[in-house]
Amino acid sequence: APRPPERAVLVAGALMGAGDVIAQQLVEQRGLRGHHGPRTLKMMAIGFCFVGPVVGGWYKILDQLIPGTTKVVAVKKMVLDQGCFAPCFLGCFLAITGAMNGLSAEENWCKIQQDYTDALLTNYCIWPPVQIANFYFVPLKHR
Repeated sequence: APRPPERAVLVAGALMGAGDVIAQQLVEQRGLRGHHGPRTLKMMAIGFCFVGPVVGGWYKILDQLIPGTTKVVAVKKMVLDQGCFAPCFLGCFLAITGAMNGLSAEENWCKIQQDYTDALLTNYCIWPPVQIANFYFVPLKHR
């Protein structure tokens, strides 16, 4: 069986791929014939090569910085995660996504400047309560 870091990478890739399939089929309503397979594969690759290793490593660091599993600890972890890690991670994620979609450095920088604030605000609407639950209920090896 894969060790936890390997499992985290596999899960991240699978979730990123599934998320793109859901986005294309349910949100964009492309239909199976209109599904853009290369986009799904790119998202899976980003999950395998970036999201899984980086987030998995961050959770280990976070557990060392703020040990424990109480509700107060979960809130402290969420504040550090959302205040420090999320803004940096989001910028890197947008840059990698743009590069994988063939944008030049200049085009990518313009797109990041255009999308970053909305993406970060959307992140703050969704992730804080999810992360509190994650840090409180889910053991580190399963995050």
